[in-house]
Amino acid sequence: MKKVLVLLVAGLFVSACTWVELSDDGKKIRIVTPADVKTCKKIGTVNVALKDKIAGFDRDEDKVKRELENLARNTAIEMDGKADSIVPSSPIKDGKQTFDVYNCVNPGAK
Repeated sequence: MKKVLVLLVAGLFVSACTWVELSDDGKKIRIVTPADVKTCKKIGTVNVALKDKIAGFDRDEDKVKRELENLARNTAIEMDGKADSIVPSSPIKDGKQTFDVYNCVNPGAK
């Protein structure tokens, strides 16, 4: 019984942690809707993944979503320095998600 209680407490503590911090450069990337990128230039796609279960326990869905977005923003900024917006292009499944990456501020830039 004591082991079960320890595992439950540890699972709750771990699920409360945020593991993917948004970088200063990642903060420059906006998360937008498909309607927001109609006049933007698509410059690529990023696939991101993280653990959605720890010790057999599901992590909080909102935290997983936020961390996937942070990871996508941190990754998108590395795309030739042209990315400024991302749009989720798939649902979250097993801790994985795909985002389309856009340049909206200056879509004609080379």
